[in-house]
Parts: sequence; C-alpha cells; structure tokens
Amino acid sequence: MRRLILAAAALALSSCSGSKPAREEAPPVTIDESWPDIPESAVFGEPTAIDVDSHGHIFVLHRAGREWTQPFPSDPISEPTVFMFAANGKLLSKWGAGELVMPHGLSIDGDNKVWITDVAREQVLRFTHEGAEELVLGTRGETGQDESHFGRPADVTFVGDRVLVADGYLNRRIMVFDRAGNFLEQWGKEGEDAGEFNLPHAIAADSERIYVADRENARVQVLSLDGEPLARWRQDGTGHPYAVKPIGSGYVLAIEGRDRAGRNTAIGRIYRADGGLERVFDAGVEPHTGTSLGHDVAIGPDGSAYMVDNKANRVIKFDLSRAGVEEADAD
Repeated sequence: MRRLILAAAALALSSCSGSKPAREEAPPVTIDESWPDIPESAVFGEPTAIDVDSHGHIFVLHRAGREWTQPFPSDPISEPTVFMFAANGKLLSKWGAGELVMPHGLSIDGDNKVWITDVAREQVLRFTHEGAEELVLGTRGETGQDESHFGRPADVTFVGDRVLVADGYLNRRIMVFDRAGNFLEQWGKEGEDAGEFNLPHAIAADSERIYVADRENARVQVLSLDGEPLARWRQDGTGHPYAVKPIGSGYVLAIEGRDRAGRNTAIGRIYRADGGLERVFDAGVEPHTGTSLGHDVAIGPDGSAYMVDNKANRVIKFDLSRAGVEEADAD
C-alpha cells in the first residue's frame, strides 16, 4: 500500500538576525507537459481563474495580455478572455472579447452557466456556456457597500439555489443572492476573528460546508451552509491562500500564492475535514524560486488538478493523487 509522506515544512530562521525565513521545502508535482495546446495565434496571458463543467471541459479565464495595474483601465480587453479546453488540452472555443476589463474569478454552476467577477467593472456577470451574457450583478464602475454594489468582487460559488460572492478586495464580506440576482443577505466584515475576513479571495462549497480563502489572514475559514463560522485552518508556516477547493471525502485543497514572508509561491496543501494537514506540494515552475503565483485551481472528473499560474502566465495539469507523495514511497 502506498504510504503518504508529509513533506517537512522547513521554515527555520536564518542565522542572520531579522532575515526572512527559508522557503518551504515541498515535493514538486509532475506536470503534464502536453497540456494545454494553445495555438500560437491565440493571445493568452495573466490567467486568473479556472473551473470544469459537467462535460469535463476546462474553462480558463485570462486577461489576454493585460497586466494587473492600478488605477484600472476603463476599456474592455479586445481579445477573448475565456478559453474552453477539452480534457486532452485541445482548445475548443474562446469568447469574451470586448466584454471584460479586469476579470478575476470564474465559476461554473450546475447548469453549466459561467459566472465571472470583474474587479474593474465592479460586477459579477453570468454567461451561457457559449458566452452570451445573461445576468449582471452590481453597478458598472461604482464601488460601494450596499446591496447593489461590490468592492472588487473576487470569486463566486453556489449553495443550493443561492449564489455566494466573495466581495472581496475592499468590502471583506460574503454576499448572498438567489439565482435571479436578488440580494438575500451578507456575512462577515473586516477583521481576524471567526466569521471575519481580510480579503476573501476565493470561495467554494461542498454538500456540508463553505470554504473561504481568507487571503491576508493567511488561513482557510470554514463556514456552515448558513454562514456560521465553524473553523479557521492555519498552521505554522501556512502562507496566503489564493484558492480553495473541496476534493471529496472531506478533503480540501488550498493553493497559496504567497508565503508567510510575502514571496510569490505555488504551494498546495491538502487538509483533512478536521483541519489537519494531509499533504503539501510545490506546483511552481522552479520550486522554491518565487517564479510562480498559484491563483486558482480546479479538479477534473478523473481527479486531475488544473492550476492557473498568474505570474508565470501558464496553466498546468497534474495528478492530484500523487501530489505531495514521496517518489520513493509511491511504489
């Protein structure tokens, strides 16, 4: 039987007083180098989000060469910002040209509708599978804290017939809507206590709980399906989670885009249902160098993991079942 070895988190301080701790050592993942197949003619860059529909198609949201700069531009990106891939990596379709300004999050609901957050537009948009706009939440270009405004919305998830928005960079709350876009309630505020957030950057749910990547609090916060705080997962050496995704049987995968010292990274942690750490791995281009920033993750029907690397402008595929497993003990 395979024995899972938890890689040691080597965050020992350097002998030089006041220096940053050493980078965490974790086993690198084995990447499928053939995935994806992006034509040279396609404009691709700064990927930010990823999800998988019920057919196993992989949707990637990217900024098509536009960089994250502030103040945000006002003009939409002229190239397609949503790419849909087959499981084998073939690009099947692309859409979104002239729609989005600074796209950030993408989530697909049970009806294969595509929900996208745009932090510059201050809106959450719902599209058909083929890219036709159906619904818009928020007031374009206006930041606010009331029921009809967002503060740079970051991500979306779904619980039953409710739509949950991680709002986000400025408002530090979770907003709850029905599927028609009617506001229902909001949870949380800025802070460090249970039920409070410091940049809820990603949100996901399973049949029992909601998980929030509470980025600047450097933790994963667990809520009930009604928004009641249940747990806060943060261990020694935990970095800043940018993405979170339940992966079945109570396990949850978090991707950290920065370590505790603020350096770019792409460390993955698999948590057990009780918050204990099961495995840790490094999905960076060159592990321990800071050339990658893990920004979002999705799981395919075959258990493959897909991660967008915002800093390295790439999307990767790897076998999640082997991530963080020492090669010598995998036979």
